[in-house]
Amino acid sequence: MSVADILDRARAQGVMIATAESCTGGMVAVALTDVPGSSAVVERSFVTYSNQAKLDMLGVSPETLSAFGAVSEEVAREMAEGALRHSPADLAVSITGIAGPGGSEHKPEGRVCFGLARAGQVTLAETCDFGAKGREAVRRLSRDHALELLKNALDQKAG
Repeated sequence: MSVADILDRARAQGVMIATAESCTGGMVAVALTDVPGSSAVVERSFVTYSNQAKLDMLGVSPETLSAFGAVSEEVAREMAEGALRHSPADLAVSITGIAGPGGSEHKPEGRVCFGLARAGQVTLAETCDFGAKGREAVRRLSRDHALELLKNALDQKAG
């Protein structure tokens, strides 16, 4: 399914989308808004690269950040939920990870956590370990995975 198909499905369902991005710096929002007519579906995007931005713009809990770190399913979940809380969107995807270079033994380069929140549903959180493929590749793979999460959420609603 193409990005245009994702937008068409959201439009048909009356779903507005928000994104909350850290390591991708807005790449999901760019992919969505590159398609003409996306304004009917894309409500807003939060680029929360710093921990402070996650706190200020999305309401991520300082305790969650302290306990689990920015690259965690817990923070990804709170980012997605915060994007819903701070917008009239119905569906939100979040991304936080280590695109590289660098990382650590416990949080290696290429580890990216995702959240998917939908009004009235349990928030999904998952981790992908893309490996040390380089910053550009990890960011691209993260963008594509987030788009796939949106597609799957819209497919479930349609089915």
